[in-house]
Amino acid sequence: MLFKKDNSLWSIKLSVIVVAVFVMQMFISGFTEMFLLDGSAWTQPWRFVSAIFLHAGAGHILYNLFALIIFGLVLEGIAGSRRFLWVFFASGIIANLVGVLFYDSSLGASGAIFGIIGTLVVLRPGMIVWTFNLPMPMFVAGILWAFGDLVGAVSYFAGNPINNTGNIAHLLGMLFGLIYGGVLRARYKFTGNSDGEFRVDEREVRDWEERYMR
Repeated sequence: MLFKKDNSLWSIKLSVIVVAVFVMQMFISGFTEMFLLDGSAWTQPWRFVSAIFLHAGAGHILYNLFALIIFGLVLEGIAGSRRFLWVFFASGIIANLVGVLFYDSSLGASGAIFGIIGTLVVLRPGMIVWTFNLPMPMFVAGILWAFGDLVGAVSYFAGNPINNTGNIAHLLGMLFGLIYGGVLRARYKFTGNSDGEFRVDEREVRDWEERYMR
């Protein structure tokens, strides 16, 4: 595959921003309500972006930070920072545009992170990840995560939601990631070095994974 070498560790920088925002949530009264996603987003559109950086509690932010750093670093190392940022924000905003139609209020980076995961499912389907206490290929983990959200979405539409999670937003984020990953894979597999990219062979990617994933 052909990708541009522009890894600026934005996954780490975004994680720092998320932590800083969470601190403000804890200490500034009304901060969360000012920036979370709810019906007022149609007249206050910044909420479609700002809600990505908000979190509901320590468990919520820790889970998302772990996924953002691990999967974000992998995607950045493979596809570069520019494409990573595009996936993160596009997935998060699309997930929020859909989520606001179904949920009274929501917040969190999960939609953006599921976009990253969806992209990796296409670009690195055989990458081994540890999930549900088992090692498995990335594409299998993606299927299991999507199935869990599908069950949650079905329960929501049935009027008996099994959790308080934005499963519909997760699925839309992952769907965008899958589509974008497919576009990248098709474009850089068949078009050649047309706009200043450089070639990353499998050995280079595996060396990067050995260095940062173990």
